[in-house]
Amino acid sequence: MSHYRPTHSELQAAHLSFVDNDLSKQKLVEVLLNDQSYHIEFNGHLTNHNKHAVIALSGLGASQERIKSFYDNYAIRTPYGYSLETAKMSKHVITQDNWQLYLGKRTSFSSYCQFFDQQEKELGMDELLKRYVPILLPGWAGAFTHATIHLGWALDANSRWMTIEGLAYQAFSYVSCHPEKTFSAMLGGSTHPSILDSLLHIAGLWERDPFEFHNWVETLCSEKNCNMSDGIHPELVRSGLQYRIAKLLTEGHPLIYTSSAWIEDQDISTIWEQLYYAIALLYLAQPGDFVILHLITALHAMEQIAIRMPAKQQKYAVKCFWIGMLCILFSRGEFPKKTALEALNSTYKNSVDAGGIPYEKPEWEETITRAISEEEEHNPKMVYVLRRRWELSGYRSIFRIAATHFTTTPELPKSFETPPTE
Repeated sequence: MSHYRPTHSELQAAHLSFVDNDLSKQKLVEVLLNDQSYHIEFNGHLTNHNKHAVIALSGLGASQERIKSFYDNYAIRTPYGYSLETAKMSKHVITQDNWQLYLGKRTSFSSYCQFFDQQEKELGMDELLKRYVPILLPGWAGAFTHATIHLGWALDANSRWMTIEGLAYQAFSYVSCHPEKTFSAMLGGSTHPSILDSLLHIAGLWERDPFEFHNWVETLCSEKNCNMSDGIHPELVRSGLQYRIAKLLTEGHPLIYTSSAWIEDQDISTIWEQLYYAIALLYLAQPGDFVILHLITALHAMEQIAIRMPAKQQKYAVKCFWIGMLCILFSRGEFPKKTALEALNSTYKNSVDAGGIPYEKPEWEETITRAISEEEEHNPKMVYVLRRRWELSGYRSIFRIAATHFTTTPELPKSFETPPTE
């Protein structure tokens, strides 16, 4: 990765002279991913997704005009109705001595960027990632997975500056999933040799007594149990969803921390394949679900991060992802039914689009065209990931079908009627 940053005149060229076709699409994407004009969040804790959309739209073959117009329009008015915020001054100067002190404190993002920028210049990108990512991995689900998405998608796009931002955002939003709590135990008399086995076991327990689990989650996340002693940042209390996720990440549950055989016994490529399949099943069990969609795009991000880690660290990344994924699913107070997942698995486990790309091209073209026209950027991201996985999996039908189920922008909770805490 180069140390390229756009100059002010280059940004102006991208923003003002693009209609004259002065920039190739590749150059446009590079300039936009290097843009430092905006803060990583807006209206408190809402994530700036603009660069994620650029990568997805480019990957789906969107035109230069579409990529540029999306970027400009999103900055003016996001799907939530707010505009992006300009880059912010940092409260603290982040150094090698104090960088871990402010993890999850939601402070000094720009100074974190400066710190990781300087570290990359001294260490190189490979060493930077090897040195800092393992420390940051337990906090991957912070900011509703968006810091991990920012980092992983930056690596996918080979963008140096966006990678720096991703590391900084992970530090800024860090909420640990506590992988150190994991213990080995027999679950229901089974060692659970596959991810699907583990998932079905957990789903079965929820389906057997959904009210017990639901009441436990609602009690845990209730306002009366909201206090600052658990270390959750007050801005996340304002969030609703992110507060619930943070509570589950902090509290956990034995089902979440019980380690199964597959994480040690299977090779890493098989694990990634099974994770994508399992999350696609979850998504089809609740089509268009906004929360599960994030697990799709975050899984792609985590895979991109993990493949740049030493072999031993890759399974640690999987371990953190699994714990965080379950915390996110549990936080909703519901879980997809085992019977629904089993029925979907029966339908799709051996279903392959035998014709591959030529046979399925018209359907994919329709889905991709629809995704490119979307103002809700989560949808082109989801389609980008699932189409890629469809090809890598040998055209398994489940990924093509899942990609047709788009989400909608959720309404913000009433807590947003109060101003941000920051």
